[in-house]
Amino acid sequence: MAAVLALSFAVSAAAQDENSGVVRRRTADRNAPKQQDGTVVTERMQNFFSEDNSPVTDADRQWMRVIYRSIDLDKDKNAALYFPEEPVDGQENLFRIILRLLASNTIPAYEYLDGREIFTDKYRIKTRDVLDRFYIPYTDAKGSTEKNPRFNIDENDVPTNEVLSYYIVERWEFDTRNNRLRPVVEAICPVLHRSGDFGGDALKYPMFWVKFSDLRPYLAAQTIFIDDDNNLPTCTYDDFFTLNLYDGDIYKTRNLKNKSMVQLYPDPHNLKKAQDSIQSTLNDFEKKLWVPSREEVIAAREAREALAAGADTTKVEEAVTKTSNTRATSRSTKRSTKEKKAKVSKPKAPKAASSSSNATRSVRRRK
Repeated sequence: MAAVLALSFAVSAAAQDENSGVVRRRTADRNAPKQQDGTVVTERMQNFFSEDNSPVTDADRQWMRVIYRSIDLDKDKNAALYFPEEPVDGQENLFRIILRLLASNTIPAYEYLDGREIFTDKYRIKTRDVLDRFYIPYTDAKGSTEKNPRFNIDENDVPTNEVLSYYIVERWEFDTRNNRLRPVVEAICPVLHRSGDFGGDALKYPMFWVKFSDLRPYLAAQTIFIDDDNNLPTCTYDDFFTLNLYDGDIYKTRNLKNKSMVQLYPDPHNLKKAQDSIQSTLNDFEKKLWVPSREEVIAAREAREALAAGADTTKVEEAVTKTSNTRATSRSTKRSTKEKKAKVSKPKAPKAASSSSNATRSVRRRK
């Protein structure tokens, strides 16, 4: 009897040890939506990329400017958002991911209100209305209900060849915690390019807005190619937008009158000049935060004097650029000089010669 009890205790202890090292999956993870390649996007990933989880508050943002850009997929830098047109080896383009998430009722979409973005439940649009509005064929999916509608869309019916551009909303924020100016993508809008019944130039139809924070957990799970010289997909869609690897033209900035750049600057030459001015202001914002060095002050004064005297502007700009880099060069030179001095060891002082020629012998170990 004692042997039987000892054996049962040993079996139960072994079972506990075996189960203690097993990491069990939550039930919610099994029902989490999957990517085309089978990657599961869990609730924890969604909470990690959520805007509510962002540690940056309005108190940390001392300055912000909202920029609207148009991303043309014909440009080489933006080709990663369009290709591949058809799903290949688990990879699919951006519009297929967005439409699949909408069809499965995974993420919400919001109405395009001609330049006014209101991401509330009042302006949330139904996926069925979007599919009907843009003539995208669909069927009701299995398990679809009125409260949780889901749709099946055939791969050949997805109009990827007509979504040739995107509108995005950027927030350029100055974070006082680290004194950095960083652009943050807030929302994405696919734009449908569709010709009329009688041909002619294709018209642009903005479809809907999708919050980037809702898309991020799914974009972070999809790798893409961004370079023809490297055939490994080392980047994700999330990296593509977070690191600002795209090339987009500014078509609007947030203003009180809610007017676009074309409305404010009807002349194409003035429009291009205004776009370049806004972009240069954003790029040089951080440089204006710091007190210029003595060399930069002298270079700016000489540039003003040279312009007043009618000198060549190109030479003046080269001189200013060369002088502005002097500060960083001098700092690196001083730093390297200090490091070299620290590495050089001081020579040892020579031993003092004895006053008498006869050396004193130690008698400590003499017998």
